Amino acid sequence: MEQYDIIIVGAGPGGLTAGIYAGRQGTKNLIIDRDLAGGIGREVPEMENYPGFENISGLELIEKMKAQAIKNCDLHEMEEVVEITKTEDEYRFTVKTSKDTYQTKTVILATGSSHRHLNAKGEEEFKGKGVSYCATCDGFFFAGRDIIMVGGGNSALQEALYLKNLGANVTLVHRRDEFRAQKHLQDMIEKEEIPTILNATVEEIKGEMLVESVILKDTKTDELKEVPTNGVFISVGYIPHTELAAQLGVDLDESGHIIIDKEQKTNIDYVYAIGDVCVGLKQWVVACGEGAVAATSAYHELKEND
Repeated sequence: MEQYDIIIVGAGPGGLTAGIYAGRQGTKNLIIDRDLAGGIGREVPEMENYPGFENISGLELIEKMKAQAIKNCDLHEMEEVVEITKTEDEYRFTVKTSKDTYQTKTVILATGSSHRHLNAKGEEEFKGKGVSYCATCDGFFFAGRDIIMVGGGNSALQEALYLKNLGANVTLVHRRDEFRAQKHLQDMIEKEEIPTILNATVEEIKGEMLVESVILKDTKTDELKEVPTNGVFISVGYIPHTELAAQLGVDLDESGHIIIDKEQKTNIDYVYAIGDVCVGLKQWVVACGEGAVAATSAYHELKEND
């Protein structure tokens, strides 16, 4: 059974950064991810707020980070961690995956999140048939077609702009009377003349074989209106992946996110958490900063106590 000083669960921006920092500090480290490195970060069409890059896609940045990480630590992709248990010996945790079992002195949880669904009628039925949660993955197929983009945060507006650039006819639908996204993105939406429907929720997605229309509900009047569309792209937030944290007895807040201190420590000794699974701002640069803090904190804790 291979043994490590630090095992990082999740190879998103935070996990890869933690691996880089941990490796450079001379500890033996492993990053494990159930998918390809990057997670939903691979889906970001373009970023204009990551320091050092005026404009870069999530996939391109992930590949750069991955190349740097594997110089400093082991990386296992397509290997799901199914169980983490505490032990009483020097290697405090046993990490069981879909392929192997490992021991580690320290765990950093970088398990990320997944797309939140609308739970609208027809949403599951038309997934892959006009309903999508990834503009980068599916936008190409909708050039010249009508699309509803649901959401009001940064991701929704970024994807709406990306879809418009691909040649799709995009309309933004948001349940509130104003967007939550950065002003820069709102200005871009206005500049690109992307139509918006505010104070509206998607009640139903309709069609035969493929999506043909949506039923929108006015949140102020409860009036229902059917709007023809060829596709529904959904960006309404994320659900944190905290199953492994729950196994370990890690404390969560009322929204289901992991509670951490300024050193990224959880309430369980030698267990850290970073990125979208934690309480705090959901931004790529924040996850990277948290990865650096967690790896450095873990290094000092190991040096002091082992």
